[in-house]
Amino acid sequence: MMGTDWRKRAVVVTGGTRGIGRGVAELFALRGAAVVVTGRDEAVARKVADELADTTGGRVVGLGVDLRDPEAIEKMAAEAERRLGHVDVLCANAGIFPEKPLRHMKAEDVDEVLAVNLRGSILTVKAFLPAMERAGHGRIVLTSSITGPATGYAGWTHYGASKAGQLGFLRGAALELAPSGFTVNAVLPGNVRTESLTGLGEEYLRRMTASIPLGRLGETADIAHAALFLASDEAAFITGQTLTVDGGQTLPESLDAFTARAN
Repeated sequence: MMGTDWRKRAVVVTGGTRGIGRGVAELFALRGAAVVVTGRDEAVARKVADELADTTGGRVVGLGVDLRDPEAIEKMAAEAERRLGHVDVLCANAGIFPEKPLRHMKAEDVDEVLAVNLRGSILTVKAFLPAMERAGHGRIVLTSSITGPATGYAGWTHYGASKAGQLGFLRGAALELAPSGFTVNAVLPGNVRTESLTGLGEEYLRRMTASIPLGRLGETADIAHAALFLASDEAAFITGQTLTVDGGQTLPESLDAFTARAN
């Protein structure tokens, strides 16, 4: 069986200027796909696109978009199609995770996270449907999280709610888009070594690493390969599903269950 010919695919990765998104964009470009990376700052998006084009030898375009703005999302989708010629794959990866204890949370804190992570994902998918219909091919991959759908973490209640909400959206969207042959799936990363995670400090990294059965933090490439699979022709019969990539972090039911593995 022949594998996916990525040279025929055009991919959009939102939030592709750093962290997981940049890793996803890099892998698609390395495989030969034409890629658009988006970020809130267009100058940064263009700079990252140039860097990825240099390192991968691929065609990478940078676009700016504020996912809190519905009109900006529509314009970004149109520009991505214009620049690439067609769009086959959307990796709706952009997200924010500001820490805010529930007791101190304000309405605007909730609105900001939901606007980017949940509403932004929904409207981004909606905006790219016409391009995918014109292309006759559609693969949609959401970057959710283990936080919310599978676990909770104090200080990130609004983030967890947004990520759980993404999964409710993907199931309905998968049903609606199935007649078009489009698939909608999600990757649920655990703790992945990114700039944002590193910024939480060495003690946080040490504790997180200690909670992962495989004994290491995830790398952006771990998530990128999961997204690549869900966007591939080989995954054409998979839709409405989630793929957890967490090194086994969500497996233990207690600390005893985890430490007992060595006995």
